[in-house]
Amino acid sequence: MKSKASFLAACGSGDEDKLLIARIDDMIRAVERSFAPKFSGFLAVGEAAPAERFLEYMGLRAGEDYLFWGGFEGAERVILGIFPEDFSSKSERRQQFPLRIVKFGGRMAGTLSHRDYLGAVMSLGIERSLTGDIICREDCAYAVLSPAAAELAVNSIEKIGRAGVKCAYSSAEDKIERNDSFKEISCTVPSMRLDCIISEAAGVSRSKAAGLIRSGAVSVNHRVTESVSENVNEGDILSVRGCGRFILAESGGRTKKDRLKIVIKKYL
Repeated sequence: MKSKASFLAACGSGDEDKLLIARIDDMIRAVERSFAPKFSGFLAVGEAAPAERFLEYMGLRAGEDYLFWGGFEGAERVILGIFPEDFSSKSERRQQFPLRIVKFGGRMAGTLSHRDYLGAVMSLGIERSLTGDIICREDCAYAVLSPAAAELAVNSIEKIGRAGVKCAYSSAEDKIERNDSFKEISCTVPSMRLDCIISEAAGVSRSKAAGLIRSGAVSVNHRVTESVSENVNEGDILSVRGCGRFILAESGGRTKKDRLKIVIKKYL
């Protein structure tokens, strides 16, 4: 019989994952009892992957029984929503998520950094689990927050540092999307093992890549791993201490020498 305990025993999760899995298991049980949707707070970057593995293990279906949503496509910090059967369409479910987006404008808004905006929000006593992504642009910034946190920010924030800002709820006309910049690396690898991918991403030999992994300098989807043979999948985010952050953007196709073609994007 599938259960939280059998999943944890099978995957050997650490203490942090055990707490996360326990919270999600409680959500599943609550939905079964109440036939009403349940939502988590904003998950820390990297928590969505183990959460989804557990949901799939328990037989829940992505897009039908559960959704991750952070206010816009590609958000890193997301809320998990678990729904009863036949609750509503995917778009209607997204509208149920407990989040609001606020916009910071004003003449000096473009001079402020992600750290400045996050600091202003946190200074109000707002917990990190109530804050999602913050997207900075040249002339404004957007912050995804819980409804209560958004109301507090809109009513309280008028200045960040020495810069005056206007904080208001975003409108339907605001198009919010990630604005990351990348350097693209097209290459071939003998396999999708982690040491092979890190070798190409970091520009080091395979033995050097293996040493970085074994020393705890490499994270996959924001979780440190010391397994050089771990399989990397398309969409996985890789971090290498001292080298930066990468995403395996594309994989597929083979060369005449039977090597795999991949595209890695390095965050700039």
